[in-house]
Amino acid sequence: MNIMISNTSDEPIYLQIVNQIKEQIVQGELEESQLLPSIRNLAKELKISVITTKRAYDELENEGFIVTVAGKGSYVAAMNKEMFRETKVKMIEEKMTEAIATAKLVGVTLEELQDMLKIIYEG
Repeated sequence: MNIMISNTSDEPIYLQIVNQIKEQIVQGELEESQLLPSIRNLAKELKISVITTKRAYDELENEGFIVTVAGKGSYVAAMNKEMFRETKVKMIEEKMTEAIATAKLVGVTLEELQDMLKIIYEG
């Protein structure tokens, strides 16, 4: 598992961990039932507080991305197809929102964006 923490980001460290683990799960880099590093080991590896790591794991568990088995550790949860699709759609929406904001800054029209999207989609 590869996690990069940015101290200059406005995003809290625990959310950086949550988002990166989610992305790795959705992209298939972390597979169903795969054992994750223990909270202590991840905290040590990232040189952060155990409390921060625990908060990230708790958030991931609350959202259904991981399951924790007492005494055994935390594992990537089995994702149903509906949840997987919804997560992917959310990622697409976030990237499109960013692209639209950039397009507006440089004066690209909606029609031009639609043309770009069509060309890229049909690629």
